[in-house]
Amino acid sequence: MDKNTWIGFLLIAAIIVGFSMINRPSKEEMAERQRINDSIALVRQMEWEAQQLSEAINEQQSAVSDQQSAVSEQQSAEELADRLQVAYGDFAVSAQGNEDFTTLENERVRLTFTTKGGRLYRAELKEYKAYGDTVNDLHLFTGDESNLAFTLITANNRIISTQNLYYEPIKKDSVLTMRLKTAQEDAYLDFVYTLPSNEYMWHFDIVPHNMERVLAQNVSTVEMQWKQKVPQQEKGRKFEERYSQLQYMDISGDVDNLSEQKSSRKKEAGRLRWIAYKDQFFSTVLISENGFNSSELESEPQNKYSGYIKEYNTTTALDFDMREPIRLRYYTGPNHYNTLKAYDEGLESNQKLKLKSLVPLGWKIVAWVNVILVIPMFDLFTSWGLSIGLIILLMTIVIKLIILPFVFKSYQSTAKMRVLKPQIDEINAKFPPEKMQERQQATMALYQKAGVSPMSGCLPMLLQMPVVMAMFWFFPTAIELRGKSFLWADDLSTYDSVISWSTPIWGIGDHLSLFCILFTIVNVAYTYITMQTQATGNDPSQKMMKWMMYLMPVMFFFIFNDYAAGLSYYYLLALFFSILQTMIFRWTTDDQKILAEMEANAKKKASAKPQSGLAARLQKMQQEQLRQAREQAKQQAKRR
Repeated sequence: MDKNTWIGFLLIAAIIVGFSMINRPSKEEMAERQRINDSIALVRQMEWEAQQLSEAINEQQSAVSDQQSAVSEQQSAEELADRLQVAYGDFAVSAQGNEDFTTLENERVRLTFTTKGGRLYRAELKEYKAYGDTVNDLHLFTGDESNLAFTLITANNRIISTQNLYYEPIKKDSVLTMRLKTAQEDAYLDFVYTLPSNEYMWHFDIVPHNMERVLAQNVSTVEMQWKQKVPQQEKGRKFEERYSQLQYMDISGDVDNLSEQKSSRKKEAGRLRWIAYKDQFFSTVLISENGFNSSELESEPQNKYSGYIKEYNTTTALDFDMREPIRLRYYTGPNHYNTLKAYDEGLESNQKLKLKSLVPLGWKIVAWVNVILVIPMFDLFTSWGLSIGLIILLMTIVIKLIILPFVFKSYQSTAKMRVLKPQIDEINAKFPPEKMQERQQATMALYQKAGVSPMSGCLPMLLQMPVVMAMFWFFPTAIELRGKSFLWADDLSTYDSVISWSTPIWGIGDHLSLFCILFTIVNVAYTYITMQTQATGNDPSQKMMKWMMYLMPVMFFFIFNDYAAGLSYYYLLALFFSILQTMIFRWTTDDQKILAEMEANAKKKASAKPQSGLAARLQKMQQEQLRQAREQAKQQAKRR
């Protein structure tokens, strides 16, 4: 470093030393500072001691508070125990507890029970899924959606409900015992649930043990309250609402139901064998061996935005002997005809459950056709492992072959009427509308001479109607179609919406079903072909009837747009075959030959003996009516 730099460092050092000497405190200032520091230390010491004292006081107060709380809790527990003893009597020991769950399951169902109320908490069907859910098993109900409770009367005349008590679960294999304990160790009430293998039906027994000292002695029945909300499981709410209803069978075997369309309440004084809470494809049924007494039944439709279809409620009574168990059975499963029918196999007629009535198959004669023809045929084709679309095609062919003779007979009658059309037109031209009675007389004489009856085509149609109606009832309720897809339809048990919108339109709804659209188009084509084979004149009423015939297929669209896609698909196939049949009949029918046969028949009748019996009397009556009409016309002409 150079000389100037060293001079600079020395000056800076001198300034710093001088400044420090000038600002050094005096002895008095040093003593004052020491005194202040000592005071600060003393204050801090006092603060620490105060904090320690405060913590000790708090600990002492906390200990006192804990002692007071323990005493208070003990007093509260004693008061609660006294209140429970007053309210529940010997059942007070079961009035408190924790809610736990226990499950029984087999190949078909999974049942979850709760210790609170000892009841069934959830019922799941392992072979089915809710619409749109491909993961979770379908549940008939869960949680508070269902509740089954019994009202007990204690020896000290306390009325308690089992839904407020806690049970002890005892599970052994497929048997679950929910034990309701009392203050007396050897007195308790068991709810015993037994689930057989591979079954939808299981047992529920109420078994009392030494309950004579706990329950009232003069009571011979126990009241039961059963409620359940039915969740919406299907895509088409309209049909799920239509087929959801509370059904029941009395002890004599008669099956009845509450209204499925509106709120309904009913009292049944007689004994009921079973009560069923059902929706379109599934049911929960409670069955009693000795019957339910004096039942009050209620069905309440739910708002469409609630997620539920119906709410059912039942209040009834069961015979109760404290030395004998109450034996009940539960059915939690599908409305499958053969499954339900199997529970009656091997039983006497007076013991049959008739659970198969949970499957609606139509009026008596229609149900008969479904039972002996449609269901066996469907089961046969299903056993072959065929796809559902092919099964419906085969069923359509078989049914068309069965009703073919009736259809051919009806077509022959239509052909005869068509051949006679020129002669009928002559009669209409000869007798104006003012002489309607003479026109009818001449027309009937022509029909009688030709051996044709205008009603002969109606009888074959009536004979095939039970078969047609059987299919109409079968498809919307066949659980075998549920979840089965075909072409664009993902579920043949409900409508196949290819176009949907949010706001419903009156008469159509919120969607368009493609199978229904195709069915309507083909139906219009079939109507056109049919009208070409029928005799139609220039009469205004006949023209109006013609337009009505074209209007009916359009009306069918508005009716069937919400129906099962399987039904629309069947009707579509049936119409195709009907068109084919009609075209074959036309190709093989010779109108000239038919006319020649009718003329030959007319000649035979003319040369035959005069008519006798009913035909002769009818003809004489018609002639007399015609004569009287002519006389009245003459008298009116004279008066004018």
